[in-house]
Amino acid sequence: MPSTTTELDLVATVHTLFGALRRLNPGGLSLTAASTLATLERHGPQRLTELAIKEGVTQPAMTQLVSRLERDALAARVGDPNDGRVVLVDITRAGRDLLQHRRSTRTRKVNALLRTLAPEDRQAIEAALPALNRLAELI
Repeated sequence: MPSTTTELDLVATVHTLFGALRRLNPGGLSLTAASTLATLERHGPQRLTELAIKEGVTQPAMTQLVSRLERDALAARVGDPNDGRVVLVDITRAGRDLLQHRRSTRTRKVNALLRTLAPEDRQAIEAALPALNRLAELI
């Protein structure tokens, strides 16, 4: 089915907004690393294979990423309490703190940008948030 102008506009706007939000993040952590830490924060300890699937990368790439996160004390490999043969990856306190710092920094920057918009634009964005959250949950 052909896309409507509104659908194309939505995709283009989300793409542009996503790129802009990426640029608002403090440096030092790749997007994949931040996403992996956020997955661990939300879903708890995971097997490397599960993380690779969730993050859309190969298992060797995830193994390298987890090694870097471990080196930086942002994640740790831990034993599975249900199966001693299994190794899980978990986020550390430092990883949680870094995610919180990134979120706080991005929030301050977005709030500053929102304050430059007209009140009706801010209200329109606020009104769209529930629908956008539902859309994001489908992805």
